[in-house]
Amino acid sequence: MTGSFPGALIGLEVTRTLRNKKFMFFSVIHPSVIYLLVSGTRNTTGTVPGSDLTTQAFFMVSMASFGALTAVLMGNSERIAKERERGWVRQLRLTALPGIGYVLAKTAGAAIVSLPCVVVVFVVAASVRHVTLDAWQWFALTGLIWAGSLVFAALGVAIGYLAGGDAVRPITMILYFGLSILGGLWMPTATFPQWLQNISVWLPTHAYAAVGRSVGTGGAPEARDIAILCGYFLLFAGGAARLYRKDTLKA
Repeated sequence: MTGSFPGALIGLEVTRTLRNKKFMFFSVIHPSVIYLLVSGTRNTTGTVPGSDLTTQAFFMVSMASFGALTAVLMGNSERIAKERERGWVRQLRLTALPGIGYVLAKTAGAAIVSLPCVVVVFVVAASVRHVTLDAWQWFALTGLIWAGSLVFAALGVAIGYLAGGDAVRPITMILYFGLSILGGLWMPTATFPQWLQNISVWLPTHAYAAVGRSVGTGGAPEARDIAILCGYFLLFAGGAARLYRKDTLKA
């Protein structure tokens, strides 16, 4: 019974999120709208500085990553903060669910919901902006961007337990926009000053987008980018589990 509890929690999280129509609309439609606005003002045949991708393909990967980031980070942090205020932690104390089990369930539940965000951006890019890739690239991009969103889902859990009440939203927004801009989701990092580029390459969002862009050019992700994402996932998930246990003790 205990072993099946994380699976049940994942199902509950997915169901609750799908019922939130406003959140789903914002998460799924918003990145595609931004993609159309940004890509519509750019040269369709030129390549982006510091990349071998066309402008349309570059921003397709960026906005798919941004959409997944929006779904898992914004949703997790605020939802968990509200759950803490409502006494959900006290209910979980009655179960045998360990801290890491709770974090993984929350992370997986959020990441499942992020998949439509990625797919919709790809459909819009292919049908409206005529982005063409091989079949294996479409599948690889979808899988990698979805898997990479686990990193930010874990970060959302950590923020939800680090901050509460009125503080969680501003903290999440600062991290949300800061990581998106500095990581190169909104603009190529090649246009940044060199000192800022040196910082950017170590951010999880930079590695996240770089993994997708490598596949978009027909290559394989760099080992360093994969290692950075794995390192941040362990950091965020471990921190979230510790904060969960700490909060449970106070509950």
